[in-house]
Amino acid sequence: MDKIKNLNNGVKYMLIASFSFAIMGAFVKLASEHMSSLEVVFFRNLFGVVLIGYTVYKTPMMHKGGKPFLLFFRGLMGFSALLAYFYNIANIPLGDAVTFSKTAPIFTAIFAWAFLKEKLSLSAWLAVFIGFGGIVLITQPSAIGFTKYDLLGIFSGVGAALAYTSVRELRSYYDTRAIVLSFTLVGTIGPLFLFVLSEYIQVSSLDFMLGEFVMPKGVVWLYVIGLGLLGTLSQYYMTKAYGETKAGIVGAVSYTNIVFAILVGLFLGDSLPNLITASGIVLIVIAGIMVARQK
Repeated sequence: MDKIKNLNNGVKYMLIASFSFAIMGAFVKLASEHMSSLEVVFFRNLFGVVLIGYTVYKTPMMHKGGKPFLLFFRGLMGFSALLAYFYNIANIPLGDAVTFSKTAPIFTAIFAWAFLKEKLSLSAWLAVFIGFGGIVLITQPSAIGFTKYDLLGIFSGVGAALAYTSVRELRSYYDTRAIVLSFTLVGTIGPLFLFVLSEYIQVSSLDFMLGEFVMPKGVVWLYVIGLGLLGTLSQYYMTKAYGETKAGIVGAVSYTNIVFAILVGLFLGDSLPNLITASGIVLIVIAGIMVARQK
């Protein structure tokens, strides 16, 4: 009975996390109509720094440390992936942007095999190839190759995967809050540096990482606060979900995030995915669930 209760709780918490994540995406899309993606990322991470900083103040961190460059790498990759993800949310359907980000577990499996020497079973390799098939269907590359949004979407998955892979190593050296703080700190300081740099760089192709700081006004504050709170809420319930039941089950349930994102996107004016894109989404979900089952 306890196992069933834990399973039910794990599934419930992940459903809450997935729904919260989709609503956060809606706030990101709304906020992006009034400010650059760079500024949206800044506010998202600022909330994280304040909240995690408060917990550290209440309960100091205890860890042995020793991997500062890897810790910075985790923060840099997480920040870069989030920047690409938020830019895509602002410019393509929410469901597509979320689906790109959900390729992270597929890339994580590859990086864990390449860098951490983790073995991949035959079904895991099959999942990787299915996942890449899904990416091709979603991007539908033309004779001139991938679009800018396709490349940023793929990078949002690759960058997140590199961050997750580094976390596997960092957990042996640092308090979990230190690992998360590395991401939120880089994601807060990085935009400040890029705001200054943006005054001197006028390259349209780099607009995803450039922007002018615009003080939010009126309802925009609601969007900013909403994305900060819901981003934190989704992280909280995701952590609780993984603490309640098996990672494979929780990981599979996390793909409901795509369904929620498509539904929320419809309310914001997005169109339904066409047949080819929908097929790609299904393949990525199947691949992600297959990878999750390996855990």
